[in-house]
Amino acid sequence: MKTIKILGTGCAKCKQTEAIIRETLDEIGVQANIEKIEDIEQIMAYDVMSTPALVIDEQVVMRGKVPTKEEIKAMVV
Repeated sequence: MKTIKILGTGCAKCKQTEAIIRETLDEIGVQANIEKIEDIEQIMAYDVMSTPALVIDEQVVMRGKVPTKEEIKAMVV
């Protein structure tokens, strides 16, 4: 099972990212552990300066934008 971390301080785009990820995973039937990381020091440990950012299985795969459903599908399948 994949681990997806959403890095962000709780802004609207970060919340939108979480909603899109959950919806997309539900649609395609993929289970994943989803974590929200809001602590700025933890976010900076991933060398991320713009949020929202996505970390899948400890690799930063996207930063600074809300992913589309198609992008999420490509990352998790």
